[in-house]
Amino acid sequence: MVRPPFVGRLMLPGATWRLNHQSKDVYVTFDDGPIPEITPWVLDEADKWNAKLTFFCVGENVHKHPAIFKEVINRGHAVGNHTYNHLKAWNTERSSYFENIDLADQVIHSKIFRPPYGQLYPWDIKPLRSRFDKVVMWDILSKDYDTKLSGEQVYKNIENHIRPGSIIVFHDSLKAEQRMKYAFPKTLELIAQKGYITRVIK
Repeated sequence: MVRPPFVGRLMLPGATWRLNHQSKDVYVTFDDGPIPEITPWVLDEADKWNAKLTFFCVGENVHKHPAIFKEVINRGHAVGNHTYNHLKAWNTERSSYFENIDLADQVIHSKIFRPPYGQLYPWDIKPLRSRFDKVVMWDILSKDYDTKLSGEQVYKNIENHIRPGSIIVFHDSLKAEQRMKYAFPKTLELIAQKGYITRVIK
């Protein structure tokens, strides 16, 4: 599903699914980086459109590639916590999951969080909100990670659903590379055509 299911939003009411509905702002986000093969290319494409993005970073990747992480921040983008080891909340013992989030915080230092795979239990929201200002989910899942889709289909997922306040998810990962590299630049062009403005999530 490109849009989050209603039951998911209902079960996680303290999470952020969309922002500033009445504005022309949209929020383009990337998960799972930074990595040297993909993230610098994303930064260069964003510069072409003066777009500001939000990168939900895996702590282990930040530890491995600190210069790229610093470049993300230096170019005016925002960063968020995506756990240290990209853990699935539903498959991880609860104390271990939160320890992994805290470990990531030591290298990311952000007040926003996105759970890998979108997995959370409803009772996780309160302790997460005590650590972070926002638990960020999405309004549009590009599905660039889906190897059954083409780049054109990934772009259509966005074109058919974008609206004011949309939080859009891409991935700066090798798995998503081919589809993302097609859909992301076209998404930035679409945003400009519609008169929308990309904003970072704080």
